[in-house]
Amino acid sequence: MTRYAPLVWSLAKKLSRDATTLEELVQEIFVDVWKSAGRFDPGKASEATFIAMIARRRVIDRQRRFARSGEAQELLESSAGAEDAALEAVDLRDEADRAGAALSRLKPEQRKLILMSVVEGLTHEEIATATGMPLGTIKSHIRRGLDRAAQLLRGASEEDA
Repeated sequence: MTRYAPLVWSLAKKLSRDATTLEELVQEIFVDVWKSAGRFDPGKASEATFIAMIARRRVIDRQRRFARSGEAQELLESSAGAEDAALEAVDLRDEADRAGAALSRLKPEQRKLILMSVVEGLTHEEIATATGMPLGTIKSHIRRGLDRAAQLLRGASEEDA
């Protein structure tokens, strides 16, 4: 849990700058994570995403409770920005993991050519020169690989819903 403490603290800071309130909220979040650990499915989301969603829900629940009891505190824009940045980082990492998983399921030749194009930034012509393959073959392999990766990603998204 030490690995995710900064993420949880940044989400909790959205609610309050009061140290006692923050500590209570962070403790509640980690207890919730512990209780919910059995529901974690690495096929649906990364650990960080799972923990961030639990933390976010707990923060929202606490805000609603405070709002109903008249104890609502003003939220600082800077802490909201920190939460947004933390969630964006988690989302980006999760998307990268999903894309990597989809690429790993492609034919080796398709994966290699896509990586040469996307990661190395080579043009199709440069890839053809480097591999000795015809330009049309390069384009076909890349297009089919991208189509298959998109299909795999859509399938994963539908499973998450």
